[in-house]
Amino acid sequence: MDFKPITKKNVSLEGQDSSQGLLIVQSANECIQKAKNQPIPLKLCGNFWFEGEVCILFADTNVGKSIFAVQVADNISKGKNKGVFKTETQPQKVLYFDFELSIKQFEKRYSIEWENHYLWDNNFLRVEINSNYSDFTVFETQLFAEIEIQIIKTQSKILIVDNISFLSMESNESSKSALPLMKYLTKLKNQFKLSLLVLAHTPKRLNPSNPMTINDLSGSRQIANFADSVFCIGKSSQGASIRYIKQLKARSCAMTDEVWTCELSKPYNFLGFEFISNDYEQKHLKPKKEAEEEMKSIIVSMKAENPEVSMSKIADELGVHKMKVKRMIDKYSL
Repeated sequence: MDFKPITKKNVSLEGQDSSQGLLIVQSANECIQKAKNQPIPLKLCGNFWFEGEVCILFADTNVGKSIFAVQVADNISKGKNKGVFKTETQPQKVLYFDFELSIKQFEKRYSIEWENHYLWDNNFLRVEINSNYSDFTVFETQLFAEIEIQIIKTQSKILIVDNISFLSMESNESSKSALPLMKYLTKLKNQFKLSLLVLAHTPKRLNPSNPMTINDLSGSRQIANFADSVFCIGKSSQGASIRYIKQLKARSCAMTDEVWTCELSKPYNFLGFEFISNDYEQKHLKPKKEAEEEMKSIIVSMKAENPEVSMSKIADELGVHKMKVKRMIDKYSL
């Protein structure tokens, strides 16, 4: 590509304060000296999320990412400093934007059949969409404006967004649509000195015999590029309530090949993740033959329920090759 200068003649940078321009140029030694005066980022959720980061957590539907995020918010609001998901910070306010559950659904998860409710710290501030709001022509503009108002009003430095799809009227499954949203979140982080945990989903069903990767995240390239850290939750083949948590990107700590095995449980009035042990993802994946049988059943069922659906659409939804879908349909469809 032939790059040409774009600076106009009437644009003068002479005498301009370097802090006002787009770029800041300084020596590496100056960078280090400035960094020395800044506090060391503390853990907000073990090694998965640190202060000052935009962190992405993703999982398939009904795996438990919202449950985990609420547990993280509870830990931070109370300053719980024990366990693998501990925070190193003092108790502080958390703005939890819950765009998924109604207040009654939220109540059910954190009570015993609507009684004996879990006691939250007042630092836990839950935010939801006003059901009476109707002007969706300016929804995004209004949403971003009110998010910034609440940041200023509450003085919260911790934001959890459940989930990213509610921040944009456009689909976030493409890199193109995810880019401006991630730029906005980064700007928000820098402007208000925030730490953000943003929940996302997988756009297709995962092959249960394949390891989870960043490619399973909607809008994966742009979202991952702008995120400081990324981790995911997978469903384990070891049991219906067993999950594993896998770190996929980190800038504030060393990466590991291990995953964190947990059990999704509700011993009393709090539905959450209980850590079991560290092991390897391969132990949680289904054998290829079993996964193949499951895939065959899903493909045949999808075609039987909707004979007009194309093989390409099935392939896209399941994240497999079109020819694999064709072979399954030709061999097993009645």
